[in-house]
Amino acid sequence: MIRRMERSSAPHALSKSKAPPVPPARRTNTTGSVSDARAKMILKEAVDAVVNSFAKHTQGYGRVNVVEALQEFWQMKLTRGADLKNGALVIYESVPSSSPPYVCYVTLPGGSCFGSFQNCPTKAEARRSTAKIALMNSVFNEHPSRKISDDFIEKAVADARASFKGNTDGPNSGIDAFRFMLDANKGRTMLEFQELMTVFQLLHWNGSLKAMRERQCSRQEVVAHYSHRTLDDDMRSQMALDWIAREQETSGIISRELGNAEQELEAARLAGRELRFPKEKRDILMLACSQVNSMNGLC
Repeated sequence: MIRRMERSSAPHALSKSKAPPVPPARRTNTTGSVSDARAKMILKEAVDAVVNSFAKHTQGYGRVNVVEALQEFWQMKLTRGADLKNGALVIYESVPSSSPPYVCYVTLPGGSCFGSFQNCPTKAEARRSTAKIALMNSVFNEHPSRKISDDFIEKAVADARASFKGNTDGPNSGIDAFRFMLDANKGRTMLEFQELMTVFQLLHWNGSLKAMRERQCSRQEVVAHYSHRTLDDDMRSQMALDWIAREQETSGIISRELGNAEQELEAARLAGRELRFPKEKRDILMLACSQVNSMNGLC
């Protein structure tokens, strides 16, 4: 039986980059021409959907209700057959604060997360800033380059290995589980796949993949088990317990890890990058810290 919760890395959803151009059709390759035309049609369809939503919500003086436009975009994807386990609901989370700048996060269907990337004087402006960056990424996500393919997998795995340098624990590391998971989800887009990817990033970061490997759990068993798990309070609590156990062995480890996670999250938010992994790390460590603090006055 698989229990408990190390870190596997994957590329963030690009936010400020322009989508790479779709290559022109070549007369010498009929199949390629059809494929390119199809890719262009899909991308144009997504952009048109956003533009039409903008037009609908424009209030006569060039302003767009990006919050409603973002929701309608994902509703459109759901009605067109996107594999969204929890429907098209877009969830906002405002960071409690009594004074500006205000910060807001949004979690999209599929599990990807973005945050307000500007200094926002009001909570409403923070929500609009969050919706804007999420909408930009949602549109970019329609480009064929964001679909999980063989080429995409090779690049993602190479990036993961580079991120952890020598800390990959050999050929049977969490990196291999990450590759296996990507292989099992070919054809999906990164934003649709984000929550499952974040689960495995957290398992790798938390040391759980290594522990499961030591118990001779196969990659197939691990992926099959966690592919049906949602990233919920129960999973966060299990991971927090692991960090509490580490704190008992190495005093101050939670505070140090939490400080690193908060810096990572803030840098990623201000850069407009995808945030689910660093945000979940921070939330898990804050939960562990609060429990340790209540018991021992640490943190």
